[in-house]
Amino acid sequence: MEMVKANNYNPNAVAKQEMQLLYTSIREDGYTQPIVTIWSEEEQKYIIVDGFHRNLIARMYKDIARRNSGRLPIVVIEKDVNDRMASTVRHNRARGKHSVDGMTNIIYNMIKNGESDAVICKKLGMEPLELVKLKHITGFAKMFKNYEYSKAIKEIIHHTDSAEL
Repeated sequence: MEMVKANNYNPNAVAKQEMQLLYTSIREDGYTQPIVTIWSEEEQKYIIVDGFHRNLIARMYKDIARRNSGRLPIVVIEKDVNDRMASTVRHNRARGKHSVDGMTNIIYNMIKNGESDAVICKKLGMEPLELVKLKHITGFAKMFKNYEYSKAIKEIIHHTDSAEL
């Protein structure tokens, strides 16, 4: 457990009741899904891509930590930061929950790191209109100061259709 560290961008929020249910699930069934990580040479730790709350359960509940001998089931993937953030979103969205604030942070960072709107849509499984609306409602509207929405959407759709990952 001491070798596993949370990432600084997880957009997923879990309510108290769902956390209790996750604890019960892990207590009754064990870890049925590993925690997805990357290895950070810089930190000399495994950084969580997906599984923050499964990790948290072992830290919050001593019975779980004891049963697992202080270990967590992990898998290690190799991805750059934009691809890791995209993986986190895909895992969260596949389960049906993610927060707007967290998505905003990830999209902002992906744009800051040079990712195009089209590639962001492809990587995060977003429709172009969804990205445009998210940018607008979260203060990214200034990025579209010279765009009409219909033009921006057409541009993203055009680039999404031709984007290669």
